[in-house]
Amino acid sequence: MFVVESLGLAIFLCIITMMGWGSWANTQKLAGKEDWPFELYYWDYAIGVFLTGILFALTLGSFGNVGMGAAANLGQAAGVPIGDALLSGALFNVANILLVVAIDAAGMSLAFPVGVGLALVIGTVRSYIQAPKGDPTLLFAGVALIVIAMIMSALAYSKLPAVAGRRLGRGLLFAVVAGCLMGSFYPMLVRAVSPDFSSGAIEAGFLTPYTALFYFGIGLLLSNFVVNTIFMKAGGKTYGRYFGGGPKLHSLGILGGMIWMVALGLNVIASGVAGPAISYALGQGATLVAAIWGVFIWKEFKSAPASAYPFIVLMFLGYTNGLALIGVATL
Repeated sequence: MFVVESLGLAIFLCIITMMGWGSWANTQKLAGKEDWPFELYYWDYAIGVFLTGILFALTLGSFGNVGMGAAANLGQAAGVPIGDALLSGALFNVANILLVVAIDAAGMSLAFPVGVGLALVIGTVRSYIQAPKGDPTLLFAGVALIVIAMIMSALAYSKLPAVAGRRLGRGLLFAVVAGCLMGSFYPMLVRAVSPDFSSGAIEAGFLTPYTALFYFGIGLLLSNFVVNTIFMKAGGKTYGRYFGGGPKLHSLGILGGMIWMVALGLNVIASGVAGPAISYALGQGATLVAAIWGVFIWKEFKSAPASAYPFIVLMFLGYTNGLALIGVATL
């Protein structure tokens, strides 16, 4: 299997994660412009995640002379690590559907900074407790700045004249719940992976990063039959309409899922050197990337009054400096 051996490469992969996690939702925005509901989009997203998990296992997880190949690892994996990987996929699925609902209701500029920002805080703290690595003072100072940035984002969004109180409240509610759940999936996934996998040593019963991703994708897709069906019925959407969608609509969702899953895979691989807490925190710098998309590309604040712009500036400053401190914490 492929492993990362240098800190520089690990940080680079975390930056790629940041870009991927902050950009996949653009495919949902594009699908929404085609009047494709998020419930139908999300089926293709789940398929994209599942397919990418298989690709990871068959490629990077099977080639190379380090550690254990995916097939051999699947044969010796114990029930608890498998269960953790499956459950982490299901847990993320619930969280991400709620985040998609928040994006649909309130836009990327609010949903990502609040939902993913909260997930960053929870996931970083839990991952550090599970595997302490890096300078805790710098790490948690960076996390604190990101919390401030998250609050600034919500305050800026509240200034939009076109945002009714009900819509803002709905978006915030779903973003907060999504963040709380999303902050728990990553430590659970990493717990299923052999602690010293970057050295090539795979402890008996544990998974490699690639087989963990494989089970993660299965857990996400299987849980979608329950979770997304509930959202479809609540929204009056049918499977007939889903299967009636054209190739362009389905490809947007599959692409979104593949982008997100590639980013997760690179992040888990990097965690063996950078440490799970720092790897996850840097990857969730996706909040900054998504805010840039929302503010500058999708123009979600084009109708904002002048009073909103100080909060937008403070949001970007908080995220930029927070991520810088988290990066320095690895040194």
